[in-house]
Order: sequence, then C-alpha cells, then structure tokens
Amino acid sequence: MVAKMSSPLGSPTLAATTTALRNRLPTQFRRLLPVYIAAVILFVFLFNLTLFHSSASSTSFTPSYPKEVAVPKAVRAEFPKKIWQTWKVNPLAFEPRDLNTARTWVNNNPGYRYEVLTDSNDMYYVEYHFGPDGFNRPDIVEFYRSVKAAIVKADLLRYLVMYAEGGLYADIDVEDMKPLSKFIPERYDHKDIDMVIGVEIDEPDWKNHPILGPKSRSFCQWTFMCKPQLPVMMRLIEQIMTWLNGVAREQDVPLADVKLDFDQIISGTGPSAFTNAIIADMNDRISDPNQKVDWDTFHDMSESKLVSGVLVLTVEAFAAGQGHSDSGNHNARAALVKHHYHASNWPSRHPRFKHPAYGEVENCNWKDECVNKWDKDVAAFEKLSEEEQKRIIAEKEKERKEKEEKEKKEKEERERKKKEEEEAKKKKEEEERRIKEEEAARKKQEEADK
Repeated sequence: MVAKMSSPLGSPTLAATTTALRNRLPTQFRRLLPVYIAAVILFVFLFNLTLFHSSASSTSFTPSYPKEVAVPKAVRAEFPKKIWQTWKVNPLAFEPRDLNTARTWVNNNPGYRYEVLTDSNDMYYVEYHFGPDGFNRPDIVEFYRSVKAAIVKADLLRYLVMYAEGGLYADIDVEDMKPLSKFIPERYDHKDIDMVIGVEIDEPDWKNHPILGPKSRSFCQWTFMCKPQLPVMMRLIEQIMTWLNGVAREQDVPLADVKLDFDQIISGTGPSAFTNAIIADMNDRISDPNQKVDWDTFHDMSESKLVSGVLVLTVEAFAAGQGHSDSGNHNARAALVKHHYHASNWPSRHPRFKHPAYGEVENCNWKDECVNKWDKDVAAFEKLSEEEQKRIIAEKEKERKEKEEKEKKEKEERERKKKEEEEAKKKKEEEERRIKEEEAARKKQEEADK
C-alpha cells in the first residue's frame, strides 16, 4: 500500500503501462507532442472564435427586414381593457396636478389596467415588442432610438403602443370625466368598431390659409382608442419614419439633429398626420369605388358616425371648451374628457410662425374677424418701406411690453387679493374654533360647578 501511494501515478500498474507506451514512441515525436497538442487547442479556439464572431455579426447587421408584420389570429369584439399614458416619470413621482388627472382614469375605470410609459422604460418597451422576438421590425427600434425630439417620440410612442397592445391612450394632462363604457354609444356593436376617435379642429373655411390651412381639419390624438395591430397604426408609423428620414436628408444631419418647427410637428407626427392616415385607411376599406371619404363627412357633426370600422365622435367628446369648432363646453352631455394643457409646452421648442409686427395668427383661435385682420395687416406690412416696417415693429413691440406689464400687475394683484382672502378665511376659522372651544370649556365648567 505504501509503495502504491508513493508512486506519482498512484498505481504501479499504470506507471508500468505508461513507461511501456513511452518506450514505443519515437523520441522526436515525444519531444514534439506538447507542440502538437498546443496546435490542436489553438485551432479549436480560433474556430469557435470565428464562429462566435460570425454569429454576432449576422445578428447586428440588418440590411433588410420583413415587411410582413404579425397579425392577431382572431379579431376580438371588445377593446382591450388597458389605459395608457406616457410621461417623464412614473406615477409614484407625479406632481399633484398629474396625479389628480391620472386618478380620474383609475377611479372611473376600476376594471382596467393602468400603465404609464416613461423616459426611463420606453426604449425597453419598443425593443421588446418590435425587436426580433416581437414584430421583428429592427428599423422601427433603431428609428425610435435615433430620434431625440421629445414631442416626436411622444407622438410615435402612442402609435407604437396602440399597434402593439391597443386599449385607450390619453395625454398626461387629460382628465377622464366619464367611464370608458360610455365612450361607445349603446347603439353600436363593439365588434364592428376597430378604433374610436373624436374631432378636434373643424374649421374647413380656412383650409386654403397659408398657415392655418393644414391644421384646419383634424381628429384629436390626445385621446383615442384602438384594437391591437390595426394596419392604420402601422401605416402611420411608417409614414412618420419616411417623412422624418427625408427631412434629415434635406437638412443633411442625423435624425437626432433634425430641427422642426410647430407646423412640421403638426403635419409630420401630430394631429394632421394622424388624420390623414385614418382618412386614407377609411378610403382603402371602402368597397364602392364611387364613394370617397373626406373631411366633409365629419364637418359639423351633430352625432357620432361609424366609417370603415372607425367610430368618429363629435367635437365635444374629446375636445370640448376650445373656443372654436363649435366645441361647446365640458358641461355638455357628450363631453367625455377635459384637456388641461398643462403638459403642452412643446411649442416653446418648436415655435410657430411669428410675424415681427403682428405675432402669431394662432392667437386668433380661429375667430374669423381676427384672422381676417391679421391677414390684412400682414399684406399691408409687406408693401411698406423698410423704414416704415421698422417703425411699426417698434410700436407693436412697445404695445406688447405694455400689455405684458399690465397683465403681470393684474396677476400680482389677483394673487395678492387671493392671499388676503385666504388669510382672512383662516383667521375667521381660527376665531370660530376659539369661540367654540371657549364655549365648550364654559359649559364644562358650569356642569362641574352644579
């Protein structure tokens, strides 16, 4: 036993066999054997490295992509019970104003799932649903990753979500006034409806206006409902990609550096793009070639209409209280949501056209008299000499500053009065509370003295 354990091979039989084998091999071969073994190991290592590199390269290189996209096996009659919103942060970090509007959706629709996509998780969502294991659209994933304009990503994300999962989308500053069960009138069958939208701007008289024209007829896209995988949503997504890539080529810059003004956003990704895609899809789905859907179909609607699977609600439904388009107010029976606009600050980064003397025509809020006067003033301005134009610009600038200063003082005065009223109310409540406490103490003392 001791002899066996002292052998470096652990067994005298094994040691003898090894010695015999070594004696049979040529001395030169025995000397080169480690080199042969090392060469074999190196070959295997390099082969696997090449194979791994080839696999990685084929995964990242996507010169083409399948145009076919997945479609549901069966169209469900009901809309998905999901409510979607997007914002900078998650609901746990909402400011009170955002939290209050968000709660209306949850409180009015307890049977629905509520989800917020944020600046931190939106990219993962797009990769998950449109990556290789989803709809396999790497072009969409890369496009979304490359875009940096916040409003473009916000518009695009809502369309991606509605395509992937469907449900209801609403901007973060939209308040829900009624349960979603009220969004589709009882006379309709849900299985006949793929999408629910509402009119936003219905001012076709201005369709030929150089600035207001493209924005004069549009559906609302701050609130709408979809069933998943609607072709119209993919049509819209691809149109946005084509358009913005074209703008990048025109400006000779990467997608991340594209500069866009207000009207380009509206027509490229916003309400106008949304509207045009939907009307085009409606026409594609009409079997009668003699029929055509255009804005006249939706102008001055007194009740909702179902056209090619799209339920179009009246302007009061999603866009009441605008002060134009005969939108009424939020007390209207047809009003379903209230848009507070406190999150709509994107125009500051994508400015409207502003005339140096007469400002923005949008300030007229579609009032005929105001728009006509703006057009007349601008036309007359163009005929003036450079010196006269400078004089008018200086006068208007002075008027604007005086108006701003006056509005500032009025605001400060309102805030001062409000503060005084709140303090007076607080003092009154404290005095009433003191009197009640003294009265209670007096009565208690009287009871004790009896």
